[in-house]
Amino acid sequence: MTDVKTDVKTDVLDPIGVRVTGVQVADDPTALVPVLRGLLAEHGVAVLPGQVLDDHAFLAFLRGFGDLAFTAGETPLDGFPDLNVISNVGRWGTDAPPKSSFHVDTSYVSTPPAYTALRAVTVPAQGGATQFTNQYAAAATLPDDLRRRVEGRAITHVVTGVDADAGGETEAAHPILRPHPVTGRESLYLTTPARCASVSGLDQAESDALVAELFAHSTRPDNTYDHAWAPEDLVIWDNACVLHRADHAGVVGDRVMHRGMVASYG
Repeated sequence: MTDVKTDVKTDVLDPIGVRVTGVQVADDPTALVPVLRGLLAEHGVAVLPGQVLDDHAFLAFLRGFGDLAFTAGETPLDGFPDLNVISNVGRWGTDAPPKSSFHVDTSYVSTPPAYTALRAVTVPAQGGATQFTNQYAAAATLPDDLRRRVEGRAITHVVTGVDADAGGETEAAHPILRPHPVTGRESLYLTTPARCASVSGLDQAESDALVAELFAHSTRPDNTYDHAWAPEDLVIWDNACVLHRADHAGVVGDRVMHRGMVASYG
């Protein structure tokens, strides 16, 4: 069994995240979970480079955190119904690459997934970074006037882009200033504006303007970490304090990731 207390090494990233080295997840897929829970609650994103693991080990790792979640409408990975593929293969047009906006995974349900993880399967020769924002910092740096406008308000998140199962949740309201379920720290909680249907107590024009302002504030370049993928990277993040997006601009080559999500914080 891996002794993570002595083997693991961490390097804090700026403005969000931590790089974790010294341990191979495949050697004992759940050994690192207690350490990562704390690191994710504090730093939002954990980057584990050089992880030689297959989907069986990837699943075992994820299940160490708890029950898994799956976004209704996504296509499962063959043989692994709890995983799905994130890929640009076959999605390239003559002029337009796939589009991705900063978002939270499956935020349109009353209890969104706690964690999302990606393992690199095929890394492009150029480009294809995943970008992450620090939503703790976004909340802490809200200008006073903007904070006054959002305090006590909630955003109704709605589903877009996938066909949710009939009878399943397709919208849920969440506080804009949302305490983290583990740390209690205040986080600015929103998603891509197309999925932010309304803000409580405001008309549609006011809602749209406020969401646009919050989104611009939270996704500033100085609040964003760009993860340039390398072969055998494993990255996991905490959806309660992170927005993420794939940067498809200037990508050369195939970009294939396998994705899994953990339902709750346990």
